[in-house]
Amino acid sequence: MQQETGSAFLADCPTRLAVEIISDKWAVLVLFGLSLRPRRHGELVDLIGGISRKVLTQTLRRLQQYGLVEHRAETPQRVEYALTDLGRTLVEPIEVLTDWAKTYGGAIADFQEAAEAAPSPGVGATD
Repeated sequence: MQQETGSAFLADCPTRLAVEIISDKWAVLVLFGLSLRPRRHGELVDLIGGISRKVLTQTLRRLQQYGLVEHRAETPQRVEYALTDLGRTLVEPIEVLTDWAKTYGGAIADFQEAAEAAPSPGVGATD
């Protein structure tokens, strides 16, 4: 049997870092927001509903540390964020996930709604 290298089950596997990055809802939304063109901080706040300026700043810094986003400052008043070449490699997988969510999001919401409406196991049970 061939030994697996880079198994996602190993604690030090880079796959875990990649999954950690893309499992952060704000990171994926920021990456997707930058997929068409560079954007300013305020544009991203307006584009991404529900994100605060502070959380956006933290997310952008984290994505910069991962090498996925770059900070471009033409002047102190004109700062834009753009995807790096590495960041652009995530656009297609994010688009696939977005398409999946559009197709199956309603079904997931239906299951979630049914689960919330169902009685909890053990509630009202007598021993």
